[in-house]
Amino acid sequence: MSSFSPFSKEELIPQPEKLEVKKQKGELFIGLPKETYLGEKRVCLTPDAVSALSNHGHKILIETGAGKESSYTDKQYADAGAKIAYDAKTTFQCDIVLKVAPPTKEEIKYLKPNTILISSLQLKTQDKAYFESLAKKKITAIAFDYIKDEHDSFPIVKSLSEIAGTASVLIAAELMSTTTTGNGLLLGNIVGVPSTNVVIFGAGTVAEYAAKTAIGLGSRIKVFDNSITKLRSLQRNLQAPIYTSTLQPKSVAKALMRADIAIGAIRGKSRTPICATEVMIENMKDGAVIIDVSIDRGGCFETSTLTTHTQPTFVKHGVIHYCVPNIPARYARTASLSISNILSPYLLNIAEEGGFENAALYDKSLRNGMYFYHGVLTNKTVADWFDLPFRDINLLIL
Repeated sequence: MSSFSPFSKEELIPQPEKLEVKKQKGELFIGLPKETYLGEKRVCLTPDAVSALSNHGHKILIETGAGKESSYTDKQYADAGAKIAYDAKTTFQCDIVLKVAPPTKEEIKYLKPNTILISSLQLKTQDKAYFESLAKKKITAIAFDYIKDEHDSFPIVKSLSEIAGTASVLIAAELMSTTTTGNGLLLGNIVGVPSTNVVIFGAGTVAEYAAKTAIGLGSRIKVFDNSITKLRSLQRNLQAPIYTSTLQPKSVAKALMRADIAIGAIRGKSRTPICATEVMIENMKDGAVIIDVSIDRGGCFETSTLTTHTQPTFVKHGVIHYCVPNIPARYARTASLSISNILSPYLLNIAEEGGFENAALYDKSLRNGMYFYHGVLTNKTVADWFDLPFRDINLLIL
């Protein structure tokens, strides 16, 4: 009776050892178009980042004036090793295209097939046709606001949230100090003068940096959030005694009556929940300031209405409302530095791994940010939102 062996005779013979082939470094060709979205002043790479990439042998093509709103000149980019393009179409023909705002449908037409697009996604501003046009060109698209690092954190979102939180207090201080619409109050702890009162809705990164800035200026802080865990974490991170509470209507109403500044920094799974009703806002002080950082998801004040960087405020019930989405764009240079510092190591790593395909294979954070892979939709949230077919990126790339 013969015994069955799962191996062939050839497989039982000693085989020569197979050594790992050394990865060949890839050369990147990166395009930086000028931002066209209203109010968008940021740029994805600073001249210093361009210099670092150029020194590694990579080519960068930047549209003239792309860094102007962030106070970077064409000469600075040229000196750093970039080539200047004098029309947008040329930059969209590069192998990798970097943008802060997602490209418009017109700009997608400029992309060549199989381009790697790295930008924000801004899901709520898109429609089904936008994703269909990316699919037709077999684009590989990475949303940098979806990139999650090894610490389970969204580095670019976190960094921009830090800017938004700090900025919210600085903007409020500026608005409050005017005597035309504000109270002429200084946001500071002056001897013999009562401290200003700041109410913050939310206990995430935006709230933390808003609270840090307000405390540094001597304000009294009250933070409301329905997550006790987040409130506890916030209090631990601030290392300062602050008032914290869940969102109890009576407590919120009382705090807003005394508030000089109210900041909305709370998030919801879809629309931001309303934390302050119109009646509560009617009872606020004349000249008080509302900064609704959550306005991009509907806002957490019932009286909030979307405003722009060019016309940022309106007054309702005697209260100044600042409801501009994308606050970091107001501080374009700081925000550009932040984005550039996070994106440039990813780009260098893509080259070190021998190209995007290899980098995506080994770098889970890149796969987390990817929502298209060669024209195949790989993000379930987008698929569910727009009723589009979806494939798991791990099944496509591994």
